[in-house]
Amino acid sequence: MAQLWGGRFTKETDKQVYDFNASIRFDKRLVCQDIEGSVAHVTMLARQGILTEKEMQEIMVGLTSIREDVESGKLLIDEKYEDIHSFVEAVLTERVGEAGKKLHTGRSRNDQVALDMRLYTRLQVIEVDALLKDLLEVILNTMKENLDTCMPGFTHLQKAQPITLAHHYGAYFEMFKRDRLRMKDIFKRMNYCPLGAGALAGTTYPLDRDLTAELMGFYGPTLNSMDSVSDRDYLIEFLAALSTVMMHLSRFSEEIIIWNSNEYRFVEIDDAYSTGSSIMPQKKNPDIAELVRGKTGRVYGALVSLLTTMKGLPLAYNKDMQEDKEAAFDAFDTVKDCIGLFTGMLSTMKFNKERMAASAMKGFTNATDAADYLVNKGVPFRDAHGIIGRLVLYCIDKNTSIDALSLEELKKISDRFEEDIYDAVSLKTCVEKRLTVGAPGSEAMRRVIALQEQYLAEQDDDWFPDSGEYKI
Repeated sequence: MAQLWGGRFTKETDKQVYDFNASIRFDKRLVCQDIEGSVAHVTMLARQGILTEKEMQEIMVGLTSIREDVESGKLLIDEKYEDIHSFVEAVLTERVGEAGKKLHTGRSRNDQVALDMRLYTRLQVIEVDALLKDLLEVILNTMKENLDTCMPGFTHLQKAQPITLAHHYGAYFEMFKRDRLRMKDIFKRMNYCPLGAGALAGTTYPLDRDLTAELMGFYGPTLNSMDSVSDRDYLIEFLAALSTVMMHLSRFSEEIIIWNSNEYRFVEIDDAYSTGSSIMPQKKNPDIAELVRGKTGRVYGALVSLLTTMKGLPLAYNKDMQEDKEAAFDAFDTVKDCIGLFTGMLSTMKFNKERMAASAMKGFTNATDAADYLVNKGVPFRDAHGIIGRLVLYCIDKNTSIDALSLEELKKISDRFEEDIYDAVSLKTCVEKRLTVGAPGSEAMRRVIALQEQYLAEQDDDWFPDSGEYKI
């Protein structure tokens, strides 16, 4: 058992206790962040005269070689070590000798792990944002190609009013756009450096925390050492944002699953994103959409797990906080996989436009427009609502639609109907006359699409301050 402590103890830690306590099995994915933080820390120590230039150079060479060897597969992370910090320090000391033992000067594992997790999470925020941008571009392309693709809009899963596919997809554009805004907001709030906080009360060494923050692209150092080592708000916020992303993906997946059903047949999912049945040869299943829907609960679980872990912890660091990683790492991987696969599925999906339009026609989605027609003829809205309700009952009894009735039949229900009713309740008219901002009319949609194109083109991808030396 390799550990960074032990002078105080007279007995070896029980093997089962050691294994239970160790985190290297999952925190080994923080190796690059651990080395990055150590590079910044050692650079600062040398500038402050705490290390000599020679010691700094030796440590730098050693850290660089460890990172290169881990990335190439030449060096495997040995799980005999308690955590990734002890592994890096031990290997460094083996490679550079006495200088390696000075790496930990002015630093605690508490602020070290706080830094590593913040660096890693910060990178995940950026990666998720990039995936969301790719998804938005696919959604916007579909919107531009389907301004005139009519379909039913639903409330309570019942046909309500006619819309277009562009309009329907536009709703999801807004959702994922808000998700991106949350990524930026989380980044701005979390991008402060905890390194230098020590175990909980800072250190007596003359550390330059502004320098280490700058070297790693942070806006500055955190301002309270106790909060620095015990804060996981940024991770909770990110998991909450990821849960919202998954909720949006799940809602979209549910609709695609419905649209893909034999009863709807609005869409055909590409073979590359479908599976078949082991017994029923006719089946083509929307497995990606179903798995995205199913994995949403997994991400929710990571959020609830961390909230539950943190709710009763006194200041400052407690070992419970080691439980912040496994579920979070799984959530990060799950969300990135889901966004990427969902984007691929959307980009290859085909639409049955005729089927969509026919469905809109058969569901009395033009009933509201028929009522508005009567209002424009001088009928009070409440009376018009009742007239159209009776008209719908008549159509249901005759197994027909409003626009298929003769003018004579229409006049039996209200003498206000004239020949122009047919144009007023046509699918095209019902959609096109809705021109307010956010409505499905093609002119309104073109204005929105132009704004969304501008948003994607102008989005600032420079996440880090100009003075920082951090590079992804």
